Amino acid sequence: MVTSKFLNPKNDVAFRKIFGSEKHKDILIHFINDVLDLKEPDKVKEVTFLSTIQDPDIACKKESIVDVLCTDQYGKQMIIEMQVAPQEGFEKRAQYYASKAYCRQLNAGQEVGARYQDLKGVIFIAITDYIVFPEKKDYLSNHVILDSKTYARNLKDFSFTFIELPKFKIKSIELLSTMIEKWCYFFKYASSTSEEDVRKIIDSDLVIQRAYEALNRFNWSEEELRTYEQEIKRIMDNQAVEDFMKKQARQEGRQEGRQEGILIGQEKGKIEGIAEGERKGKIEIAKSMLLQGYSIEDIVLITRLYKSDIQSIS
Repeated sequence: MVTSKFLNPKNDVAFRKIFGSEKHKDILIHFINDVLDLKEPDKVKEVTFLSTIQDPDIACKKESIVDVLCTDQYGKQMIIEMQVAPQEGFEKRAQYYASKAYCRQLNAGQEVGARYQDLKGVIFIAITDYIVFPEKKDYLSNHVILDSKTYARNLKDFSFTFIELPKFKIKSIELLSTMIEKWCYFFKYASSTSEEDVRKIIDSDLVIQRAYEALNRFNWSEEELRTYEQEIKRIMDNQAVEDFMKKQARQEGRQEGRQEGILIGQEKGKIEGIAEGERKGKIEIAKSMLLQGYSIEDIVLITRLYKSDIQSIS
């Protein structure tokens, strides 16, 4: 089996190396402008990386850490997230991250008299390896706040862009016509792309070429490759634990079902046993009353037995 020259950009370690480092800052800038389709004068020309820990007090929790957090030349904050494993409520997590980044601006500037009007917008970009919005057909979706009647965008400080890779269906390099398509192909197929195919994809785009070079395993140190492989192992271990828990839950569910069936049967048996015991006791009383000369009607009234039960013993 031939090992690909290019690593998987969906791996957290690889993703941060390409899009979260000073060395490859130009790749991130290019990616942001392509995904958001920014034109002059809105194009991002410079970014400053910020701490990816959203809340230092709960930094030990994974949900408090983002993959890439930066600001552009205007101070607008941008969060770029790669999400491989399906996560329930990821769209809510996106809004949480964006609101944390927004609020943190004010908290960080309290000492220098920060004001609400000084708050800069937040852009959230997510690349997911699973479908987030089943009802949407397109792999790329942009979400902003609009007036429900006029569709005017008066509240401009938040926007969310989702790239859902499973919805990207182009497999032939010859059909790639836009930069966003090239980026999607990069994320989805880079680790299985040959050098010859990469040359076709790159064409004259040097930044895409640099993105593939950054994924070239021969440009990684032994320590970086070890970290990359540890991330793969961590994901596999987590998946193995999840699979085991699901299997155990199914087995426990079956066992609980069997046990519940036994208990129900036992309870039913008890009830039926009690009822039968009561019936036999009443029949003994009926026999005694018959010997003492009571009428069948009186015995029915006292014992609550059926007339046929008493006639059968008389």
